[in-house]
Amino acid sequence: MGIIFKHASGRASSLLARIRFLRMVEYDITSLKIVVHSDSEELQLGVDESYTLMVSKKNEQSIVGAATIEANTVYGALRGLETFSQLCAFDYLTKSVQIYKAPWYIQDKPRFGYRGLLIDTSRHFLPIDVIKQIIESMSFAKLNVLHWHIVDEQSFPFETPTYPNLWKGAYSRWERYTVEDASEIVRFAKMRGINVMAEVDVPGHAESWGTGYPDLWPSLSCREPLDVTKNFTFDVISGILADMRKIFPFELFHLGGDEVNTDCWKNTTHVKEWLQGRNFTTKDAYKYFVLRAQQIAISKNWTPVNWEETFSSFGKDLDPRTVIQNWLVSDICQKAVAKGFRCIFSNQGYWYLDHLDVPWDKVYNTEPLNGIEDPSLQKLVIGGEVCMWGETADTSVVLQTIWPRAAAAAERMWSTREAVSKGNITLTALPRLHYFRCLLNNRGVPAAPVDNFYARRPPSGPGSCYAQ
Repeated sequence: MGIIFKHASGRASSLLARIRFLRMVEYDITSLKIVVHSDSEELQLGVDESYTLMVSKKNEQSIVGAATIEANTVYGALRGLETFSQLCAFDYLTKSVQIYKAPWYIQDKPRFGYRGLLIDTSRHFLPIDVIKQIIESMSFAKLNVLHWHIVDEQSFPFETPTYPNLWKGAYSRWERYTVEDASEIVRFAKMRGINVMAEVDVPGHAESWGTGYPDLWPSLSCREPLDVTKNFTFDVISGILADMRKIFPFELFHLGGDEVNTDCWKNTTHVKEWLQGRNFTTKDAYKYFVLRAQQIAISKNWTPVNWEETFSSFGKDLDPRTVIQNWLVSDICQKAVAKGFRCIFSNQGYWYLDHLDVPWDKVYNTEPLNGIEDPSLQKLVIGGEVCMWGETADTSVVLQTIWPRAAAAAERMWSTREAVSKGNITLTALPRLHYFRCLLNNRGVPAAPVDNFYARRPPSGPGSCYAQ
């Protein structure tokens, strides 16, 4: 209601939208009926998000019409409400909300069950209100997974009651998330049909852990990867995951596993002796670490997600339930699904939002199922994700870096492949993206101009929101 009736008027407190036919016949919509067939509010991967939206007159004689959303789940109804809100527009002459091109009959459902956005709160801390703004904006594009890359080598901002010194690795005592903060983010996201997938990246990208527990470092000169030789390392991982399991109900949990440089393991005396005692190479130790971490996650009833290097290095040894997240090599999903693994597509060349020189059309034309022809294998690609890595993005620019390019990927992940692949996208998709960027601006989201050579830059001169 707040989105649709944004402009103050006598009608703002009640549902009354004027419908204008193409042939300029008008009638009033006085109610929006929502029918939800299931009372389950469980939000997991693959939840039914389909809906039917109808906007029509009750009969030929009536001057009063009806709008109806029908869905199997409350989350489908939410997607239908979002579509309905985007059909409504304020008419400045009549000062009323109008729905153009009615009547409508829309049957809609997503192509992929996983449509994600990654945020990175280790490279730069993002305040709770900013994360909520990001989640709210995700719902406008029907994205449904917030991948929260919470900790990394630079900072550990997350409260872990079982190991309370870990967040000594935060940048400062003000740049932290309490257990209650995280629970509120999960609650806020669920109300918008969005799951939160937490990531704790091991064994690399973890130097900040040792600020609170120096025993996690193999040595002062070897601060990552984490010490593979100590049970204490895995006790800490188990403690973190046990604490997080109380907060994050989503079935997927991301264990990282990327960019693991094991050189300093070889140069640390006790690690070198441990390797020799087991007749391990450092690659064997990397595998041992990842597989042991996977079993910890599985023991807590989580399905592990790992970055693609784990598959490339020792794919045949990964737990068969593992979801592989692609980022580096373009054909990893092809290879992963051929081995029976599920896959998330996030090719860095196109769907890494910190790459500011990637234009909207490259984002839009990137197809997660390229090279995968077998329908049974296509189903193993559960979806895709755009990634807002935080090295050069903080509160001052994060939303205008995400938007509007994330919307190009969002449409690719929601709509059928045929719908997004036909015609000249400059004539079909670009006007929609211009319109959606302005819709975001009107809803208070500082989405940058669509046509920038570099993303997130302000306009180069005067002009309409709808033409830049």
